[in-house]
Amino acid sequence: MKRRGFMAAGLGVGAASVLPLSTAQAKTPKPSAPNSGPSSTQRRMLGSLEVSALGLGCQNFAGMYGPPIDTKEAIRVIRAAYDRGVTFFDIAEVYGPYLGEEIVGKALAPMRDQVVIATKFGFDISRDGQIQGLNSRPDHIKRVTNQSLRRLKTDYIDLMYQHRVDPKVPIEEVAGTVQELISQGKIRHFGLSAAGGATIRRAHKVQRITAVQNEYSVWTRDPEIEVLRACEELGIGFVPWSPLGMGYLTGTVTPLMVHGPADLRASLPRFTPEARRANWPVVELLQRVGARKQATPAQIALAWLLARKPWIVPIPGPITQGHMDENMDALQVQLTAADIADIEDGFAQIRVQGARLSEPMLAMIDVGAKLGTSSDGGHGNSPLP
Repeated sequence: MKRRGFMAAGLGVGAASVLPLSTAQAKTPKPSAPNSGPSSTQRRMLGSLEVSALGLGCQNFAGMYGPPIDTKEAIRVIRAAYDRGVTFFDIAEVYGPYLGEEIVGKALAPMRDQVVIATKFGFDISRDGQIQGLNSRPDHIKRVTNQSLRRLKTDYIDLMYQHRVDPKVPIEEVAGTVQELISQGKIRHFGLSAAGGATIRRAHKVQRITAVQNEYSVWTRDPEIEVLRACEELGIGFVPWSPLGMGYLTGTVTPLMVHGPADLRASLPRFTPEARRANWPVVELLQRVGARKQATPAQIALAWLLARKPWIVPIPGPITQGHMDENMDALQVQLTAADIADIEDGFAQIRVQGARLSEPMLAMIDVGAKLGTSSDGGHGNSPLP
């Protein structure tokens, strides 16, 4: 499968505010002082790993809703995020492929020891950049880890995720391989992405998991089935991808908007014009809460996630400094118990239309990590040893 076709049909990674803010949105809170450095930003713990309370998803710089961003501009935005206090940067070899890691490596080289870089393995990528399915065989993990290290211009990766659970490789073998790489100093922490409770528990018995990264937002509640419970019981941090619903929760993705063929959302059931129209009450709910907090819908959506648990660290993926600053200002929004109740009560009255991902994308999500499934009493998508 070619890169763009794969991005549209098989990956389904998260994004944040990628479109201009509507003039009808609430006034943004006054931003904190620029260039204030990482020490000025709230911190959270993912297991034993300390990171900024909001991270930066860097996948969109490599192209997700259109062509890749100019590399110089991407580097400027990443460094501006660091100046605003972001120390947690998320990427993967498959974004581009490879371009995303190259951008992040160049951008963060001057401050490498001051930041946490997370990347991912798990896909079989051919020499010409075609995605040929999943691959978490031990020899493959070792090889692509060395390649990621070179692209990221570093001699260690702070947090290495398995991007998708491989149905052909027992998770115990995956965890054992990462454990070996940790002993060699190439990796410092282990994570899973799009994993359910059974897979998380099996992997954690072999090598302690620092973080699980699954899709989670106001309108996507799949992790509440079992994943958040597993993370809390095991002391694992949780990293929501697509915390702003691929831009929809910002209130800028209108029913009339046309998504081009290079836009991932053009293939998603939840982003048909009919579904966007039917789901607008979710945006109106965030707007109502935002109006009394002087915050945009995007900021309310991020504040809601931050209020769920102290070990949750969202990674919105802006591609402009303006959107990055808007996201960072969500840290100033304090939701009360009444605000949270209003969001929960309001959402309970809304039936979200359309699956969050296409069928090929959902097929890659582990049992227990998507609505309608449970891994309780099972072993997940990963085969038993």
